[in-house]
Amino acid sequence: MHYQKHFNAMNIENTQAQMRKGILEFCILSIIGHDEECYASEILDRMKRAKLIVVEGTLYPLLTRLKNDGYLSYQWIESKSGPPRKYYKLTGLGEKFLEELRKTWDELVSAVNLTTLKIQSTQSSKTSQIESNNE
Repeated sequence: MHYQKHFNAMNIENTQAQMRKGILEFCILSIIGHDEECYASEILDRMKRAKLIVVEGTLYPLLTRLKNDGYLSYQWIESKSGPPRKYYKLTGLGEKFLEELRKTWDELVSAVNLTTLKIQSTQSSKTSQIESNNE
């Protein structure tokens, strides 16, 4: 039998979006942790440049949840060009949480690389074996 592989563009976009959503908290906490304190539009700009987030409506609920969970605090700072701005920073609990997320991320990247590299090298060996058998 001959099987054709088909995928729907909407399915791949949905899967890609789900993969991104899984790492948003880690990325947001990393940005704030790196900058020590950060304005929401700065976070949004960096996330957009990295193609992880494209709309504000995704960021603000995450910031609120992270604050409510005790990982972030914020303070209002007067702006020279408009109303005061809310600047976020990691709490002690947030720093510990980020450290654990980094470890988890490193383990996950390693596991995915090991798994996908194994698949790729297995496919390469099969191709080499087929080619040598055909000679």
